[in-house]
Amino acid sequence: MSKATTVIPRIVPAQPVFSGAGLTHVGVVREKNEDSILTDPTGVLWAVADGMGGYSFGDVASDMVIDALSELSDDGLAGPSLQAALRDANARIYRETQTRGSMGSTAVALMIQNAIATIAWVGDCRAYLQRAGALRLLTHDHTVVQDMVDRALIGQEETRNHPERHVVTRAIGHMAEVEVDTTVVPLVPDDRLMLCSDGLTGCLSDQDIAQHMARAGSPKMLCTTLLAAALEAGATDNVSVVAVFAERR
Repeated sequence: MSKATTVIPRIVPAQPVFSGAGLTHVGVVREKNEDSILTDPTGVLWAVADGMGGYSFGDVASDMVIDALSELSDDGLAGPSLQAALRDANARIYRETQTRGSMGSTAVALMIQNAIATIAWVGDCRAYLQRAGALRLLTHDHTVVQDMVDRALIGQEETRNHPERHVVTRAIGHMAEVEVDTTVVPLVPDDRLMLCSDGLTGCLSDQDIAQHMARAGSPKMLCTTLLAAALEAGATDNVSVVAVFAERR
């Protein structure tokens, strides 16, 4: 007779559930809002697109980015799917530039599958993660000043007031092909994610953002307080915010 053994089952923590909200605002200086956002009641897909300021149809370009992303299937591989959608948007916008003239958009998109966040971006829209009170920037700006920081030509503290701080080195629709960066982050309960256009980060420091993210009681409250703080700070550009919270079951 074989010896009896006791098997202790491994306890697998329950995956969090995700809820979110988004807001976009023209700001206090611009006459037209060229930002567009995507929020998903199912908790899977979220995005911010920022039409290129000074271009003829920035609002059209950002809408085209969101339209391309909204066509994604929830069950596709997140990284390749997001990259394909942003490249498709790039092709659509680039074709439009042949008749309408110059236009483009920056963007950041988030897809959550099995408690894993995949972020894809082009330009200077950003994604942040706050975990256990610590804020982490998940994206890396495609801008002239960030390139200068990377090459140690200027310090990070000099970027906020640099005259070329709004000059991007990548944009959707600007050229026939676009390079899309991605990153992947496993999520745990109580994580907080925030996507935004540069209209927010041009007004608020990362320290300001961290304080608002820590205090907010819900995604909607976070969007509301961040937008209010940006408007109070002058909001010379359009401001868009999307917040997603990982909540315990």
